[in-house]
Amino acid sequence: MSVAEAAHRPDRRGRGASLWLGFLLVIAAGVGLAWLGAHSVRQRTVQVETLQAGRGPTIQPQDGVLIDYEGRLENGKVFDSSAGKGPVPLLASQVIPGFAEALTRMQEGGQYKIHIPSKLGYGASPPADSPIPPNADLDFDIKIVKVVPNAALMQGAGGPPQPQQ
Repeated sequence: MSVAEAAHRPDRRGRGASLWLGFLLVIAAGVGLAWLGAHSVRQRTVQVETLQAGRGPTIQPQDGVLIDYEGRLENGKVFDSSAGKGPVPLLASQVIPGFAEALTRMQEGGQYKIHIPSKLGYGASPPADSPIPPNADLDFDIKIVKVVPNAALMQGAGGPPQPQQ
């Protein structure tokens, strides 16, 4: 190699570091986009965490349930609870959409934490005189005490429409 060739040889130092920095930036961008996407999905879907698994079949929309529960706003303020009242009866098909969806993932005897985004809760129109503000996400702790299969059908609610005479 001549002196002229050595003097004009390209400097390759720093290329490896630049390449690794580029890879890290691409990975960080991917992680950021994934987090934003997951956050967006969490805002639109009911989240159910099983604390204690139940037994038997999952609750169906036509079933009745007896539940112990506590409902809270995102700031932790309790807006409703069955404490001191005993288990509350309800029909799975006659509750807010997010609660109904969550119930279909539960079983008798199970304990659950659920998060209901506003649009699957009361949205912009909470019940009158309610401590729930408009567009509030709701959190619940729920224990399924008893499931009564087909309770809505037994009461005539939730069954096929009856012809009028």
